[in-house]
Amino acid sequence: MSLDRRQFISLLGSGTALGSARLRAGAQAPLPSWLEPYRQPAELILQAALADYASWERLAQLTDTFGHRFSGSESLEASIRWVVGEMERDGLENVRAEPVKVPRWVRGAERLEVVTPYPRRVPMLGLGGSIATPREGLEAQLMVVESFSDLERRRDEARGRIVLFNAPFTDYVSTVVYRTDGPARAARAGAVAALVRSVGPEGLRTPHTGATRTTAGLPRIPAAAVPVEDARRLRRMVERGQQVRVRLHMEAETRPDADSANVVGELRGRERPEEIVLVGAHLDSWDVGDGASDNGGGCIAVWEIARLLARLQLRPRRTVRVVLFTNEENGLRGAYNYRDVHRAELLRHVMMLESDLGVAAPSGFGVNGSENVQRQVQAIAALLAPIGATHVRPSGGGADIRPSAEVAGTPMLSPDVDSSRYFIVHHTEADTVDRISPGDMAKHVAALAVMSYVVADLPHRLGQEPEGSPPVSQ
Repeated sequence: MSLDRRQFISLLGSGTALGSARLRAGAQAPLPSWLEPYRQPAELILQAALADYASWERLAQLTDTFGHRFSGSESLEASIRWVVGEMERDGLENVRAEPVKVPRWVRGAERLEVVTPYPRRVPMLGLGGSIATPREGLEAQLMVVESFSDLERRRDEARGRIVLFNAPFTDYVSTVVYRTDGPARAARAGAVAALVRSVGPEGLRTPHTGATRTTAGLPRIPAAAVPVEDARRLRRMVERGQQVRVRLHMEAETRPDADSANVVGELRGRERPEEIVLVGAHLDSWDVGDGASDNGGGCIAVWEIARLLARLQLRPRRTVRVVLFTNEENGLRGAYNYRDVHRAELLRHVMMLESDLGVAAPSGFGVNGSENVQRQVQAIAALLAPIGATHVRPSGGGADIRPSAEVAGTPMLSPDVDSSRYFIVHHTEADTVDRISPGDMAKHVAALAVMSYVVADLPHRLGQEPEGSPPVSQ
């Protein structure tokens, strides 16, 4: 780029959300010599990212227009066509849709109700991949268990019953196993259907959907999620000694694979275009809500990195490649397709970054890489002191970038955010743009853009020892 000091100060002072004085005050900590030249470009990126709510507005346009973007749906394919056109209008290079075959599960009509001791309807969402009930529905006595070990102790009671897993939410990784594996375990014990307490903290009586798995050699049974409040109520009824019978009706079906695509756009590197910094997120969502937090916001955030750098004429040495993956939610076909299509160039990927835990303001980054990689990311994060995103921990990545990163041993990064609000709306009808703070999303974009730009522009590859501190593009 050709940007003199006067132009830089002019641009830096043009923002409205965060003044240049505050930016500079937060970024004056000593930096390693190899990083010092990036102080001013980082200030410029922060100022531009925080100057307006363009990222939130674009997310609102995506979700307001297309709604959910479930694999195999026309809404996903229409959103892919829209993204390609918008990326081209933004001036990204080599924009294309790379074809991927994706699974197609269709929810159909569904209903859950208590039959005895007194009729009442229960909110529910079928779990992705579930089979249908018989056409007339499925009625049975309810059995409530608190854990897998509880089911094993009482497995003789499960035969012929509908089993409800009432496992309290602790954290996502620990609790999601009841959704993914619970139905198969219930089937092994002879249950005719499975219900799962929604995987998330208490919300507003919203059921959370998500994928479930089958186990070879076991019968498949219908499976659905119920809200936290209803799982607790049903447990209380059973504990009182009431005979609770429920009726489940589901029309779910799996149809032949459908055509979809990963969307790819680039800001080509000025010196080493063959080396790639990949920034990614998944464009598909579940078929309820608008998929704003999971993961439309992540898509817009990583896309905004390239748009901002292009607008600021900050073209780094290496290529910044934006990848919006398809089918993360119920198959990871986009992730594996990217790995296979780009296998020959995976060793030239110097970093992969994924945003897929909401777009709250980040506190820093998780990093999967060598000690040198972690130390250098920690140093770069000092440039994010004005927005409080300086913490770096030794664990990062994402489901879509992991298959490719594991092939080449590429460092993986992911922004660290407070995910408590994210899991309230995760996989629910409540996942709309209204739950996202425009200001927090702007900070999310700012942190990702600074980190990606510096890594893409460093004279040395991330993790290698720097040799001096040659001038950067400014």
